Amino acid sequence: MNIYVAEFIGTAIMILLGNGVVANVVLKDTKGNGSGWMVITTAWALAVFVAVIVAGPHSGAHLNPAVTLALALTESFEWAKVPYYILAQLAGAMTGSFLVWLFYKDHFDATADAGLKTAPFATGPAIANRKSNLFSEIIGTFVLIFVIFYITGGELGKEKTPIGLGSVGALPVAFLVWVIGLSLGGTTGYAINPARDLGPRIVHAIIPMKGKGSSNWNYAWIPVIGPVIGATLAALLHLILKN
Repeated sequence: MNIYVAEFIGTAIMILLGNGVVANVVLKDTKGNGSGWMVITTAWALAVFVAVIVAGPHSGAHLNPAVTLALALTESFEWAKVPYYILAQLAGAMTGSFLVWLFYKDHFDATADAGLKTAPFATGPAIANRKSNLFSEIIGTFVLIFVIFYITGGELGKEKTPIGLGSVGALPVAFLVWVIGLSLGGTTGYAINPARDLGPRIVHAIIPMKGKGSSNWNYAWIPVIGPVIGATLAALLHLILKN
């Protein structure tokens, strides 16, 4: 499989399952309505697991521009491939999100609360405070990237070892995403991935959804810039400790 196709498919599957569980929990009259944060964080972790299994042998399963950036900063990944990886991830996120809308369309239509209609697409703060919201995304992404370096030995993305730990590497990363969601996800919904938030937010803005509210573009920069800063700090610290 082409590496960019793998990133596209892996990210699409991750978003389909990850945003799909949010739709199942928050939308009206679903079987999972009201099942709570534990269900959301668990399914998101498993969504990452499945996506890494699919994309890992071919592309290294970055599935996240923050991961791609961090690996490039530590010279574990070619800068020439970075824009194409990010475009594939963004396109995959948009595709997965669009499929969530099609899958749960009857339930989107049945849900009156515009905020609940937005939740399966994009993250938002529990308490709107731009400084603390940005801090949350920086710290959450820092933990993700910094620990990933140790899970993979810093090899994720290299041609010879595209996953680092092989398929078994998917399980530690899934546990990592799970604990970040449980411990650090309560403030902003832990985007920790620019493509995961921006792609679905674009889809929310353009689809003809019944009773659709705001896509909250005033907040949209935080789940993009926060992960970029967090990934950069994690990469720099990894380089310092490695040397």
